[in-house]
Amino acid sequence: MPLGANKAAIMGVSGVSTGDVVLISSQTASNSASLTFSSGISSTYGEYIFKFYNINPATESVNLTFQANAVDASGYNETLTSTFFRAKHDEADSTTSVAYIAGADQAQGTAFQQLAYSIDDDADASANGELHLFNPSSTTYVKHWLSRFSLQDQTPMEMDQYAAGYFNITTAIDDVQFKMSSGNFDGKIKMWGVK
Repeated sequence: MPLGANKAAIMGVSGVSTGDVVLISSQTASNSASLTFSSGISSTYGEYIFKFYNINPATESVNLTFQANAVDASGYNETLTSTFFRAKHDEADSTTSVAYIAGADQAQGTAFQQLAYSIDDDADASANGELHLFNPSSTTYVKHWLSRFSLQDQTPMEMDQYAAGYFNITTAIDDVQFKMSSGNFDGKIKMWGVK
Protein backbone atom coordinates (compact mmCIF):
# COMPACT_ATOMS: atom_id res chain seq x y z
CA MET A 1 0.00 0.00 0.00
CA PRO A 2 1.75 3.19 -1.15
CA LEU A 3 1.65 6.40 0.87
CA GLY A 4 0.57 9.74 -0.48
CA ALA A 5 3.03 12.63 -0.38
CA ASN A 6 1.49 14.10 2.83
CA LYS A 7 1.76 10.82 4.72
CA ALA A 8 5.28 10.34 3.40
CA ALA A 9 6.21 13.77 4.78
CA ILE A 10 4.85 12.76 8.19
CA MET A 11 7.11 9.69 8.09
CA GLY A 12 10.13 11.94 7.53
CA VAL A 13 10.61 11.26 3.84
CA SER A 14 9.21 14.49 2.43
CA GLY A 15 9.63 15.36 -1.22
CA VAL A 16 8.76 11.90 -2.47
CA SER A 17 5.89 11.22 -4.81
CA THR A 18 2.91 8.96 -4.24
CA GLY A 19 3.99 5.34 -4.33
CA ASP A 20 7.58 5.97 -3.26
CA VAL A 21 6.92 4.84 0.32
CA VAL A 22 5.19 1.47 0.51
CA LEU A 23 3.99 -0.59 3.46
CA ILE A 24 5.48 -4.03 2.83
CA SER A 25 4.66 -5.93 5.99
CA SER A 26 2.98 -5.54 9.38
CA GLN A 27 3.40 -8.01 12.24
CA THR A 28 1.86 -8.11 15.69
CA ALA A 29 3.58 -9.71 18.68
CA SER A 30 1.32 -11.26 21.29
CA ASN A 31 3.49 -12.73 24.03
CA SER A 32 5.96 -13.53 21.24
CA ALA A 33 9.61 -14.50 21.59
CA SER A 34 10.55 -12.66 18.38
CA LEU A 35 9.28 -11.13 15.14
CA THR A 36 11.14 -11.92 11.92
CA PHE A 37 10.95 -10.12 8.58
CA SER A 38 12.27 -12.80 6.23
CA SER A 39 10.60 -11.66 3.01
CA GLY A 40 10.18 -8.33 1.28
CA ILE A 41 13.74 -7.07 1.75
CA SER A 42 15.20 -6.80 -1.75
CA SER A 43 16.80 -4.39 -4.21
CA THR A 44 13.35 -2.91 -4.92
CA TYR A 45 13.92 -0.28 -2.21
CA GLY A 46 17.04 1.63 -1.19
CA GLU A 47 15.82 2.15 2.37
CA TYR A 48 13.65 0.15 4.75
CA ILE A 49 11.93 1.79 7.71
CA PHE A 50 10.73 -0.32 10.62
CA LYS A 51 8.16 1.40 12.86
CA PHE A 52 7.54 0.10 16.40
CA TYR A 53 4.22 0.61 18.20
CA ASN A 54 3.58 -0.05 21.91
CA ILE A 55 6.35 -2.58 22.45
CA ASN A 56 5.63 -3.96 25.93
CA PRO A 57 7.90 -6.66 27.40
CA ALA A 58 6.75 -9.47 29.68
CA THR A 59 9.89 -8.97 31.82
CA GLU A 60 10.88 -5.74 33.58
CA SER A 61 13.86 -3.70 32.46
CA VAL A 62 14.77 -5.65 29.32
CA ASN A 63 16.02 -4.43 25.95
CA LEU A 64 14.54 -4.53 22.45
CA THR A 65 17.26 -5.87 20.15
CA PHE A 66 17.79 -6.75 16.49
CA GLN A 67 20.13 -8.65 14.20
CA ALA A 68 20.20 -9.67 10.54
CA ASN A 69 21.11 -12.50 8.22
CA ALA A 70 22.99 -12.12 4.96
CA VAL A 71 21.48 -13.92 1.98
CA ASP A 72 21.63 -17.71 2.53
CA ALA A 73 22.96 -17.23 6.08
CA SER A 74 21.38 -18.23 9.38
CA GLY A 75 21.96 -17.60 13.09
CA TYR A 76 21.46 -13.81 13.20
CA ASN A 77 25.11 -13.10 13.93
CA GLU A 78 26.36 -10.67 11.30
CA THR A 79 29.32 -8.51 12.33
CA LEU A 80 28.38 -4.96 13.26
CA THR A 81 29.76 -1.80 14.82
CA SER A 82 27.44 0.59 16.64
CA THR A 83 27.06 3.52 19.02
CA PHE A 84 24.31 4.35 21.53
CA PHE A 85 23.30 7.42 23.53
CA ARG A 86 20.25 8.61 25.41
CA ALA A 87 18.56 11.52 27.13
CA LYS A 88 16.51 10.87 30.28
CA HIS A 89 14.16 12.74 32.62
CA ASP A 90 12.35 11.27 35.61
CA GLU A 91 8.85 12.14 36.83
CA ALA A 92 10.19 13.82 40.00
CA ASP A 93 12.34 16.18 37.89
CA SER A 94 15.37 15.10 39.95
CA THR A 95 17.31 13.11 37.35
CA THR A 96 18.09 14.59 33.95
CA SER A 97 21.02 13.83 31.68
CA VAL A 98 22.31 13.07 28.21
CA ALA A 99 24.94 10.36 27.98
CA TYR A 100 26.77 7.93 25.75
CA ILE A 101 26.01 4.35 26.86
CA ALA A 102 29.10 2.21 26.26
CA GLY A 103 27.43 -1.04 27.34
CA ALA A 104 24.80 -0.75 24.61
CA ASP A 105 27.16 -0.57 21.64
CA GLN A 106 29.39 -3.04 19.81
CA ALA A 107 32.77 -2.93 18.09
CA GLN A 108 32.83 -5.66 15.47
CA GLY A 109 30.38 -7.70 17.55
CA THR A 110 27.95 -10.38 16.44
CA ALA A 111 25.39 -10.16 19.27
CA PHE A 112 21.88 -8.80 18.91
CA GLN A 113 22.13 -4.99 18.95
CA GLN A 114 20.20 -2.96 21.52
CA LEU A 115 17.69 -0.52 20.06
CA ALA A 116 15.76 0.35 23.25
CA TYR A 117 17.02 -0.63 26.69
CA SER A 118 15.53 -0.93 30.16
CA ILE A 119 11.86 -0.95 29.05
CA ASP A 120 9.32 -1.11 31.87
CA ASP A 121 6.89 -4.06 31.86
CA ASP A 122 3.97 -2.20 33.50
CA ALA A 123 0.67 -2.54 31.64
CA ASP A 124 0.71 1.16 30.69
CA ALA A 125 4.41 1.28 29.68
CA SER A 126 5.86 0.76 26.21
CA ALA A 127 8.58 1.65 23.74
CA ASN A 128 7.86 3.32 20.40
CA GLY A 129 10.29 4.22 17.67
CA GLU A 130 11.84 3.52 14.31
CA LEU A 131 14.79 1.85 12.64
CA HIS A 132 16.14 2.86 9.22
CA LEU A 133 18.16 0.27 7.27
CA PHE A 134 19.93 1.63 4.20
CA ASN A 135 20.69 -0.28 0.99
CA PRO A 136 20.52 -3.78 2.50
CA SER A 137 20.75 -5.38 -0.97
CA SER A 138 24.07 -3.75 -1.85
CA THR A 139 26.89 -6.17 -2.63
CA THR A 140 29.45 -3.34 -2.65
CA TYR A 141 28.95 -1.39 0.58
CA VAL A 142 28.47 -2.05 4.29
CA LYS A 143 24.85 -1.72 5.53
CA HIS A 144 24.23 1.41 7.61
CA TRP A 145 21.31 1.78 10.03
CA LEU A 146 20.04 4.22 12.65
CA SER A 147 17.24 4.20 15.22
CA ARG A 148 15.39 6.40 17.69
CA PHE A 149 13.07 5.27 20.50
CA SER A 150 10.94 6.91 23.15
CA LEU A 151 10.13 4.72 26.15
CA GLN A 152 9.31 4.53 29.84
CA ASP A 153 11.78 2.67 32.00
CA GLN A 154 11.10 1.13 35.42
CA THR A 155 12.02 4.27 37.44
CA PRO A 156 9.58 5.56 35.93
CA MET A 157 11.53 7.82 33.62
CA GLU A 158 11.22 9.04 30.04
CA MET A 159 14.05 7.87 27.81
CA ASP A 160 14.89 9.22 24.35
CA GLN A 161 17.36 6.72 22.93
CA TYR A 162 19.46 6.78 19.76
CA ALA A 163 21.51 4.03 18.17
CA ALA A 164 23.37 3.86 14.87
CA GLY A 165 25.87 1.64 13.17
CA TYR A 166 26.62 -0.62 10.25
CA PHE A 167 26.75 -4.28 9.41
CA ASN A 168 30.33 -4.78 8.27
CA ILE A 169 29.48 -7.07 5.37
CA THR A 170 29.19 -6.51 1.63
CA THR A 171 26.82 -9.44 1.16
CA ALA A 172 23.16 -8.46 0.78
CA ILE A 173 20.90 -8.66 3.85
CA ASP A 174 17.44 -10.20 3.34
CA ASP A 175 16.34 -11.20 6.85
CA VAL A 176 15.91 -9.11 10.04
CA GLN A 177 14.79 -10.31 13.48
CA PHE A 178 13.63 -8.40 16.58
CA LYS A 179 13.45 -9.80 20.11
CA MET A 180 13.81 -8.82 23.75
CA SER A 181 17.06 -9.47 25.61
CA SER A 182 14.98 -11.76 27.85
CA GLY A 183 11.38 -12.96 27.72
CA ASN A 184 8.50 -12.33 25.36
CA PHE A 185 6.76 -9.12 24.25
CA ASP A 186 3.63 -7.56 22.79
CA GLY A 187 3.42 -4.83 20.17
CA LYS A 188 3.36 -4.13 16.46
CA ILE A 189 6.17 -3.65 13.94
CA LYS A 190 5.62 -2.37 10.40
CA MET A 191 8.17 -2.47 7.59
CA TRP A 192 8.09 0.23 4.90
CA GLY A 193 10.11 0.41 1.68
CA VAL A 194 11.38 3.76 0.36
CA LYS A 195 12.29 4.00 -3.33
